[in-house]
Amino acid sequence: MRRATVGTTAAATAVLLFTAVAGCGGPSPSEDRAATTPGASPTSAAPASAPPGSGAPDPAGPSPAAPGSGTPTGSGTADGGAGGSITVAFAGDVHFEGRTASRLGAGKADTALGPISATLSTADLAVLNLETAITSRGKAESKTYTFRTTPKALEALKDAGVDVVSQANNHAVDFGPDGLADTLAAKAASPIPVVGIGKDAEEAYAPHVTTVRGVKVAVLAASQVNEITNQKWRAGARKPGIASALDEGALLHAVAGAKAQASVVLVYLHWGDEGVACPTRAQTALAKKLADAGATAVVGTHAHTMLGAGMLGKTYVAYGFGNFLWYGTSNYTASDETGVTTLTVTADGRVTGEAFTPAHIDGRGVPVPQTGNAAKAAQQRRDGLRGCTGLAAVPK
Repeated sequence: MRRATVGTTAAATAVLLFTAVAGCGGPSPSEDRAATTPGASPTSAAPASAPPGSGAPDPAGPSPAAPGSGTPTGSGTADGGAGGSITVAFAGDVHFEGRTASRLGAGKADTALGPISATLSTADLAVLNLETAITSRGKAESKTYTFRTTPKALEALKDAGVDVVSQANNHAVDFGPDGLADTLAAKAASPIPVVGIGKDAEEAYAPHVTTVRGVKVAVLAASQVNEITNQKWRAGARKPGIASALDEGALLHAVAGAKAQASVVLVYLHWGDEGVACPTRAQTALAKKLADAGATAVVGTHAHTMLGAGMLGKTYVAYGFGNFLWYGTSNYTASDETGVTTLTVTADGRVTGEAFTPAHIDGRGVPVPQTGNAAKAAQQRRDGLRGCTGLAAVPK
């Protein structure tokens, strides 16, 4: 059973239907990539420097969030606590668009995420990415794909067992300043913490800090995807927007601040090349820097396909969880393969185990857990994705 514990959050500021195509931006002139297979040479990605005039925070980065009271999060059984270990579940990208828009009407018996909610609910902490603006207003940005939903999405994710949501992605500000204002208002009223977006850089980069069964955990998020959202809607000193991983100084500063508050630091990134099953050089370089900064786990999404996962020294890295609750079909290989990754983490921040619950996205866009031979085949394929990552297997 899930049990709330004391947590803190940074201070917050107070449906279109689409043709079934690839999401998270889908293939566009600036984002489309040819699919590769594990073992292929990593590709180059966006430079780490911010474009002039983007509103990026100062290189020194935002100040760490001060502890305070906030919405309780976290869960788990009564045993464990300080000196023990907790479980953290991660999943990929979620929309409530097209074929998945009706999932907002699902109840607690049949949650928005379907039967795999049981896996998320069983974990002590569950984190995923909400790939959309939360608004009914605003003018769509000049991009091929734009997504929006209502504040009901956050309640639906809570009911499905999700504890923390990232909105540091390339669709969180798809509907301009009005849409961003509404998204920030939804964050302020959310029943679960939202990270990676804020009224300014300090809030956008700030971690959500919570105590889960006696273990202090910090969760923060940022986007490395170099497109219009990161260029135009990057949070600055007095500018609302998303946390950018292109400003590595600000992100590393945020991780250091989180490490000063919690022994377990989880960094959820939006990164990688769409359709590419191996990490880019930009991903591997950033993962190394975040590991050196003390991150317990560095994970993320964006590629519409799963990527490999494993250990980078003492840090767990998952380069891509793939789509999860998905609004339409995709033209990328294996885009319907998905699942939930659950880590076992000790109180002092060591990853001591990993479990993968394989799933397949069905015709409704819902991730349905696989069983039998299908599950075994999915596990083998997922394990094989590690081959081009340079990561080591997770301790068993």
